[in-house]
Order: sequence, then C-alpha cells, then structure tokens
Amino acid sequence: MGADRLLEALDPEQRQVAEALRGPVRVLAGAGTGKTRAITHRIAYGVATGTYNPLEVLAVTFTTRAAGEMRSRLRSLGAPGVQARTFHSAALRQVRWFWPKVYGGEPPQLIESKIPIVAGAARRNRIQVDQGTLRDLASEIEWAKVSNVRPDDYERVAPGRLREVSGLDAASVAHVFGTYEELKREQGRMDMEDVLLIAAALLSEDERVSSSVRQQYKWFVVDEYQDVSPIQATLLDLWLGGRDEICVVGDPAQTIYSFAGARAAYLHEFSRTHPNATSIELVRNYRSTPQVIEAANHLLKGPSTGSGTGVPGAVTLRAQQPSGEPVVWREVADEVAEAEAVADDVVALQRSGVPLREMAVLFRINAQSETFEEALASRSIPYVVRGAARFFERPEVRQALALLRASLRAGEAARDDLVGQVSAVLAGMGWSTEAPAARGQARDRWESLTALVSQAEEYATADLAPTLEGFVAELDRRAQEQHAPVAEGVTLATLHAAKGLEWDAVFLAGLQDGTVPFSYATTPEAIEEERRLLYVGVTRARKQLTLSWSLARNPGGQARRKPSRFLAGMRPESASDRAVVQTGSKSGRRRGKASICKLCRRPLASARERNRGFCSECPLPYDESLFESLKQWRKQRAEAESVPAFVVFSDATLEALAEVRPGDRQALLRINGIGAAKLERYADDVLAVLSGSSADEVLGEAPAK
Repeated sequence: MGADRLLEALDPEQRQVAEALRGPVRVLAGAGTGKTRAITHRIAYGVATGTYNPLEVLAVTFTTRAAGEMRSRLRSLGAPGVQARTFHSAALRQVRWFWPKVYGGEPPQLIESKIPIVAGAARRNRIQVDQGTLRDLASEIEWAKVSNVRPDDYERVAPGRLREVSGLDAASVAHVFGTYEELKREQGRMDMEDVLLIAAALLSEDERVSSSVRQQYKWFVVDEYQDVSPIQATLLDLWLGGRDEICVVGDPAQTIYSFAGARAAYLHEFSRTHPNATSIELVRNYRSTPQVIEAANHLLKGPSTGSGTGVPGAVTLRAQQPSGEPVVWREVADEVAEAEAVADDVVALQRSGVPLREMAVLFRINAQSETFEEALASRSIPYVVRGAARFFERPEVRQALALLRASLRAGEAARDDLVGQVSAVLAGMGWSTEAPAARGQARDRWESLTALVSQAEEYATADLAPTLEGFVAELDRRAQEQHAPVAEGVTLATLHAAKGLEWDAVFLAGLQDGTVPFSYATTPEAIEEERRLLYVGVTRARKQLTLSWSLARNPGGQARRKPSRFLAGMRPESASDRAVVQTGSKSGRRRGKASICKLCRRPLASARERNRGFCSECPLPYDESLFESLKQWRKQRAEAESVPAFVVFSDATLEALAEVRPGDRQALLRINGIGAAKLERYADDVLAVLSGSSADEVLGEAPAK
C-alpha cells in the first residue's frame, strides 16, 4: 500500500497522528475514536516513507489481545516486521535472551500463579487465611512490586497510600510479602512483576544490554499510557535511554486501574516532561450513537454545572453515528426483578434481529453475575461469562486443538462439511449443542467448545473453500495473537473486564449507591475512579444502552437503596424520587430550604444538608482541596481586616468558586455573592488562589484595613 494511500482512510485528527512521525508525541484518544487505527497507520506510514525500519519499532500495550490486534492490522497495512507486544512479553523476551549472557544459565522459571507460594508464605508466618484473602494478598504483592515498594518498606508506606488487606494489618502483609520473595528465590521462580524488575536491572546495570536494546529499538509507541505503572515507566525510560522518539496514546477518562499501581500522571505530565511534545486529541467517536455519547459526556462532567469535563485532560466526545434509540433508565424493586427485565429485553432484541453475541450485561463485581445467569438460563438464552483464563490456554481448548490436528493427520480433512467435522471432533470431548444446566467448570468448558464451533461457522462463511487444515491454521494464528473467538451468547462481565470491548446493546446493571460507586471507595480519588469505571461501561454501547438499579436486594426487602450518585442530573425522575418529594415537601416549603438532595434526590437529614442542598453521602460538586485553600485565604484575610470570615465570603460562595473555577473578573461577577465592591477588593487574591497559589503566597503582605 502506497504511503499517501495510507492517509486517505483517516479523519483529520487521525491523519495528524499518522503524520507526526518524530517524537515526542502525545495522543489523547477518547473512547471509540479509532486510536488503534491512528497509531497503526502512523507506524505503517513511517515504514512506507522510509522513516522507520520496521525491525527497529517496538509498540507496547497491556493485553495480548490488543497486541495481537495491532500485529494483525500492521500486517495488513504492509508493516509485518514491527514488534507489537505487551510490556511483560517484551521484557520476558529480553530477560530470556540476556540472562544467560550476563549471569549464566537459564533465568528463573516463570510461575503461572502467585497463590501457591503466597499460601506457603502465610503458613510459614502462621497466618490463617482463606482463598479470598490469598487472592487479595497476591494482588497486594503485585501492587507493591509494580509501585517499587519493597517488603521492608511496605509497613511504612501502605497507610499513606491507603492500602490494606481485609483482616490483616500492614505488618502481617509485609511479613507474608517478604517470605513470598524468599520462597520464590528458593524455588528458582519469578513472577510477572519480576520479569519487569529483572529487565530493568539488566538494562541499568549492564551497558552491553542497554546498548544492544537501544541499537535494536529506535522508535517506540505505547498504547493505554494512562495505565502505566512506576516499574513500567522505569523500563520504558531505560529502553529510550534519553531519546525522545516515543508516541504515547491514552485516555484519562479510562483510568480504572489505579488500585493495581497504574498512574495516569505519566499521561497528564507528558507535555511537562517533554516540553517539545506534539499533542493531538482524537474526539470523533465512531462507535456509539449521539444518545450514548451525550450520556457519556454528561457522566464525566459530574455534578458540576460548569462546562467541559470533570476529568483533567479527558476529551469531550463528538458522535459520528446517526441518531439512535434513547437511553433507557430503569428503576426496579429488587435484583431479581432487574435480572428478569434484562432477560426479557434480551429476548425482544434477539427477535428483532440483534445477535446474542452483540449484547452484554455489565456489573461492578463478579458476584452480581449469578442472578443474570439464572434469568437467562430460565429462558434458554446462551451466555458467556468473561474473566476466566486466556481462551487458548484453557485445558479444553488445548485438548480440542490437539484433537483437530490429529484428525488432520488421520486424513479426515477430505470431508466437505467443516462445521460438521469440528462438531464431530468436539462431540468426542462430550460437547453438545445444549448448554449444561450446571454453572462452574462444566459451563466454562461448554462455552469454550461452543466458541470453537462458532468460529468454525464464521470461518466457513468467510472462506471460499473452507478446509479443516485452513481452520486449524487460523486457530494457530489466533492463538499466537491471543485473538479469542466469541461464542454465540450474551456476554456477562464486570466493568473492568469489559474495557476494550464493545457491543450493539449494553445493559449496565446494579447502578445503586454502595455498588457504583463501590462501598470500599471512600476517598475522593477512589470515588472518581468509580465514575470513570462507569464511563467505560457506558462507552461500550454502540446502539442501545440501558441503565438500571434496584431499590432492594431481595424480593420483599425494604426499598432502602438509592440510584448511583453518578446518575444525578442525567436520569429522569423515578418513582422513588416522587415518593421522596411527597414525604418531604411540606417541611421543605415551611423552612424555605431544600428537603431533598439536588444530586441523588434523597431526603436531607440535617440543617447543614438542607442549607447546602445536597446530602453528606454524595460527592461534593466542587474541588475540596481548592475549597480548603479558599477557606484558608478567607480566614487570613478576615483576620487581617478584623471582620468575621463570612463578611469576606460565605461558604456557599467559596463552594461556587471551587466548583466553577472562574478564570477572570467577568466570570467572578457571575458567582452568587460577588458584587462590584467585593470584586474590586478581592478579585486579584481569589484569581491567584484559583490558579494554584497558596494563601501565604497571596497574602505575603497583610492587606490594608
């Protein structure tokens, strides 16, 4: 494909990315804006123009699926020699190559799971833990290692980072962590985090290694840069070796892995660390209808009435698809009723021609899956639960591939009916067209084999002369690229597992406070990450989006739940809202103050809540740290003028300032509580505080009385 022809298929912003061949480059890419298309065309354009040698390009991302898709696209664009890998895959390749040359012998054996060694470490420390706590400990060790926190430092660092493992104090976690490392070394093993740490050590400690790697790779592309952890950032810096031929791509609004060590600050601060960087925004969303995009943009703004998004650096999406169905909002009595309603909608959509594989039910935690499984199963609707082991690494899939190859060697490839051949082989493993009644391993196994049959059907339809030999080769290619087939069934997945995927119809379920945001999210930062997680869910939908919540968990239970605070200002009035207004309206009129929360529409319990207009459980619609800075300035200013603080500005005015963040005097005048006199007296101070100055910096000299 000619170089100029590569650019013809791109929109103006994507073309900017493709033409920005020299680094540093930062691409802020909103959901569904074609970021993979833009960066693969950039690489291919660089190769086609002779700027890049394909063997000197390294593109890194976070999942084998994304890396496989990138390789596939690059191959079709005429750049098959480019290395597209995950961070771990690229680092492991280097460790296995350089370890024998630097240390001699083979590198430690890579473990598949931390759990057995963590269990041994807990036993050695005489700490009793169940399976759930073992998983939490393994996750915590992973966080510590990618965050460069050593076992000896964990007890000191953990409280400040708000890290904890339920049922264990920081000292116990530190002991298990330290013993885990000892046991791993004793057994000659390494985990996935060690791969990154060892690669970084080899590069930083041996000039021969760093020189060799930097000589091989001269051009770098990093996808999903908002998910980079400290150790990955360190490794990337070592690969670069002071050069700046790097293009990073990310979306601040999809930062949902902070709990695992990801730091979006690397994306936010890229232009600061690379002052000469080219920065490009991709804002045209090609995935979703305007109705879905409107909901997504509104969600990012949060409760603020100001313009722009509430997530620093996030882009405001512009829908490119034609208008579609309105977003559906549904309040139901309990979780069973919610699942039944979703299942009924699935049946109706299927009858209207929407394939089951183009529908998904998304929820916050795995435990919410069961009710939807039962509702779908009762209607004989196939479903697939995402989040299990990688498809091509599952035992039943490996066995099926072995049997298909054996069938080839036996000469059975001569049969014409490819789907029949595949079905016959899998039937020998116990597969049938009917899904098993049981859940668990039996259901997982059936889903895997059904996905292979679905893939055979798709391959047979697409290929003019489908053969078993060709199908096995296709599966081998997909296995290498971790491009898993999709079974014909409704997808059930957590919001985290849904990232990077999309469907025609998406049901976001369980959107009540305490679930979204999750009850464990107690800090403002954690709550905002929950908002971004919901945004990821919303932007998975192409054509139809349904958001639902239940007022009680079980049928007959008390309706104590309230809709997620994130839906405030987006959703229409519900039955529970009207009930609240009816019970609280008299007292509200008598006092002349708000009786229900402006955000979540629930009753306000205290005089302070009624004065402010929103309840204490809802996230404040303003920047709390900025509000505190303004209060500190007001306090010092009031003391200098010998007047009560409220004479300078009321709390309500400070809250409005922290919410709207006016940038000039004219904007200040639009804030309630600021007139001409106060503007003249305080404008310079307030604008300085809003720009980030502290009260001490602003009031270096006491103002005249």
